[in-house]
Amino acid sequence: MIPQDTIQKILDTARIEEVVADFVSLRKRGADWWGCCPFHNEKTPSFHVVPARGIYYCFGCHKGGSAVGFVMDHEHMSYPDALRYLAKKYNIEVVEEEESAEDLAARQRNESLYLVSEFAENFFQKQLEGGEGKAVGLNYFHTRGLEDETIRKYGLGWAPSDRHSFTDAAKEKGYKDEYLLETGLCAKYDDKPELHDRFVERVTFPIHSVSGRIIAFGARTLKAKEEGRPYAKYVNSKESAIYVKNQSLYGIWFAKNDMAKNDKCFLVEGYLDVLSMHQLGITNVVASSGTALTEGQIRLIRRFTRNVTIMYDGDEAGVKAALRGIDMFLKEGLDVKVILIPDGDDPDSYARKHTLEEVEDFISRNEKDFVDFKGSLLMRDAGNDPLKRASVINDIADTIAVIPDAIKRETYIDFMSRKFDIRRAALEERVSATRAKFLSSGEALAGRPSGPGRVHSRSALRQAQDGAAAEYGLSPEAAPAVSELSRGQESRPANDDLSTLEENPIMARAERDLLNFILANGTTLLEFQSDSEFYSGDGEESLTVFEFIRQALDADGIEFANSVYKKTYESYSDAYDEGLSQDEIVKRLLDGADRAIAFVAAQLSTDERYDLTIKGLRDAMMSKGSWLTKYVPKSILVFHACRLEDTERSLKEELKKAQTIQDQDREVEIMRKLVTIRKAIKTVKVRLGREK
Repeated sequence: MIPQDTIQKILDTARIEEVVADFVSLRKRGADWWGCCPFHNEKTPSFHVVPARGIYYCFGCHKGGSAVGFVMDHEHMSYPDALRYLAKKYNIEVVEEEESAEDLAARQRNESLYLVSEFAENFFQKQLEGGEGKAVGLNYFHTRGLEDETIRKYGLGWAPSDRHSFTDAAKEKGYKDEYLLETGLCAKYDDKPELHDRFVERVTFPIHSVSGRIIAFGARTLKAKEEGRPYAKYVNSKESAIYVKNQSLYGIWFAKNDMAKNDKCFLVEGYLDVLSMHQLGITNVVASSGTALTEGQIRLIRRFTRNVTIMYDGDEAGVKAALRGIDMFLKEGLDVKVILIPDGDDPDSYARKHTLEEVEDFISRNEKDFVDFKGSLLMRDAGNDPLKRASVINDIADTIAVIPDAIKRETYIDFMSRKFDIRRAALEERVSATRAKFLSSGEALAGRPSGPGRVHSRSALRQAQDGAAAEYGLSPEAAPAVSELSRGQESRPANDDLSTLEENPIMARAERDLLNFILANGTTLLEFQSDSEFYSGDGEESLTVFEFIRQALDADGIEFANSVYKKTYESYSDAYDEGLSQDEIVKRLLDGADRAIAFVAAQLSTDERYDLTIKGLRDAMMSKGSWLTKYVPKSILVFHACRLEDTERSLKEELKKAQTIQDQDREVEIMRKLVTIRKAIKTVKVRLGREK
């Protein structure tokens, strides 16, 4: 663990313009810097770096944050790794504390495994410079269309035919047997103590971690198969403390930035598929080489994008793998399309035969949604057989059932109903039955609610409602359970859409409005006129924006319904109570380890970023102080109106259940509550000027 004083020293030392300039070409305008955003494609610079505040912000894609946040987002590092990166850049010594002897030993052991793997990459690369490595290995790469720059960039190499070449070189450099064995670079026969090379007479492909460290190798033989001598065409490193096959993807280090930037990933099968596509110019491509596609690999992709296109060979094996992959991606909450390369080709050979423009055109014309893909593929075999056609439709409906997002399921049901001319009710019944089986069996579905339910406290919002609570007499019902967001990098959305973090859409917009006021102007004083209902008249100082909102919420024990907004509000409150300035508070949120909070702070901490829904906010004749004083109280009324509508929704759902089981007493009770709720909603809307 990095000590807090060291963390603060790193954050205080890091200069946002210097950190960003390592990755982005910046030009100075006045006191600030501008450049083209590294997170999305643009020609006109909209990426703004503000040294005085220590933050960056893009007016195009709305990403923003601090120096540590930039490193995390651009290099896809964890919070501790980003701090270590900045410490190294500014020559700050990091002496980690509270590390047990076991933790220290494990970290040192892992570092030794990384170092021996990096030595191996250099060793295999050097073999291409002469001898059999150049004559056989380098020649093979050239015949496969790989350029020298690609070979160098991706660390390709050659493992010599001498079974002790690498072992002898590594031992001469002082690498211990235990690390050579654990990485799988060396092996030994049971009856002999000495080590020998595991990769022999093969071209080598280094496998990188997300942070760019060498963690394993894939190695391909160039020999033709000899009768009576079985052998593996590809040999991969065995698993180790630094390499877990089902959580690793070939090419992820080189592809991750473009996966995030383009919000899309192409998944292929082999090393050369990745290399040829990258060399062509399509660099958001990774492969699940050496293992069938796994949930761990899908979750790794999900860190950078939720849009995947499976690009496999068009043969029987490729089709079967694509069908399996579709269900796996959908179950994990990703959107998936499929492209099958024309028969006789694979992504490698197709990329080598065509220009970038031709491949991009082929992709745009042949990408198929999974319903179209499964439908055209399976219906072709079903022909006019009604039973086979029914089986195909059931199969596609079962695939829709694994999609965690209810709106997407509904959309696909509509699409499928039109496509196959099947009654929507019949499809809904099949999808519901299949989904019920998943849930009853305990099978995990991405996005399935978990954790404690959201409970709404009784609220009157007495300041903003002018005593209307007595008329309402409300005790809002508890709404359905919501999922808890995990902390850290995994909780950061793959794009700039805040809705991906929200569990309650009805409350979300009102909560965003309040947070925008707080994060952009939280320490600004409100100055009510003497005729205002909020004027205290007792000579007290005016409240700040945050104090006014906090008093309104605390007076009735209200909490935000969406967990990420609740955490952001609480974090701001803690920092505010420490007496920090507005810029210091926002910077703390941006610098924090919880990247979901940092993301929300970046999105909502500027007036320009967020177009509030309250009518008239941007009245050109109104100063900032004036519209804050006028609209902050209204935003609380909007918040309350949303709570009432959310309660109304919950009551309607309860009414349906009561009608289903014919519980008349419960029906009457709920209907009475609905009448009261609707009166309250109308009262609030009158206050807002939406109704008369």
